Amino acid sequence: MAAVSIPTKAARPKRKRSGIEAREARWGFLFLSPWILGFLAFTILPILASLYLSLTNYNPIHGDAIRFLGLYQYTRMFSDPLLGTAILVTLKFTLISVPLGLAFPLALALLVNARNLFAKNVFRTLFYMPYMIPVVAGVMVWGGILNSESGWLNKILLSVFGIIGPRWLQDEAWVVPALVIMGFWGVGNTMLIMLSGLQNVPTELYEAATVDGANSVRKFFSITLPMITPIIFYNLVLALIGSFQYFTQAYIIGNGRGDPNYATLFYNLYLYQQAFSYLDMGYGCALAWVMFVVVMVLTVVLFTTSRKWVYYAGGD
Repeated sequence: MAAVSIPTKAARPKRKRSGIEAREARWGFLFLSPWILGFLAFTILPILASLYLSLTNYNPIHGDAIRFLGLYQYTRMFSDPLLGTAILVTLKFTLISVPLGLAFPLALALLVNARNLFAKNVFRTLFYMPYMIPVVAGVMVWGGILNSESGWLNKILLSVFGIIGPRWLQDEAWVVPALVIMGFWGVGNTMLIMLSGLQNVPTELYEAATVDGANSVRKFFSITLPMITPIIFYNLVLALIGSFQYFTQAYIIGNGRGDPNYATLFYNLYLYQQAFSYLDMGYGCALAWVMFVVVMVLTVVLFTTSRKWVYYAGGD
């Protein structure tokens, strides 16, 4: 019996670019070249340089005495007691600030999205305006508000509730919660993103739920929350990355030293101290690469687990 030959699909010939397409491509690369050169010079090159410096004992003052140390700077971290303190402070702040940093702007978005709210646009503007204030100026303002003797917050607690407020910025147990409260000042941008997600929820779903007798709480957990999970996921990733990069507020409140008693010694602040205060640039670069790897792993975990709880309309 003769073998039956199965015809194979002929390879599709490559289409040659026309002169117009080639010219457009050249012009496109020409206009992109400033960004490409800037990305290579100011992003890729410093990244590669920091990776190399993390394997050395580089000191900016004694640059000629640079020596290759291999993985010494990385193994050195295991015997660094202050690094453990910095990690614990950062984790404590992350576990408190990230959930509240999502819940609080979501609550504000729900408030300014209410149908019966008077002067919605005014409230939206007022909630967003603090985000436009420079971080340093905001920290100085909150330093006065949280002052244990003359601060407004403690005065309100005493006059309204009869509670003697804590020493927010001097007590080791209260300084991290104080920084979290300070973070509520700049949630305006996150609130607007949440608001855009709320306004994109189809009204037909709420109408159908009303017909079925669902109350407001049931509508929120069964319709609103699932429909805005992509927005929540987006803000969650940004909040997680931002918590590991937390620096300016801690630097000002802790006087650049992690006061009181290293309670504000965040990982990023400790990295800054090693690299720029003590000029141990090799160790500082190693700390930066460890933070990069940790944040990247956590981000990958978030993206992997998001398939189970993030709902995309029209997706699988």
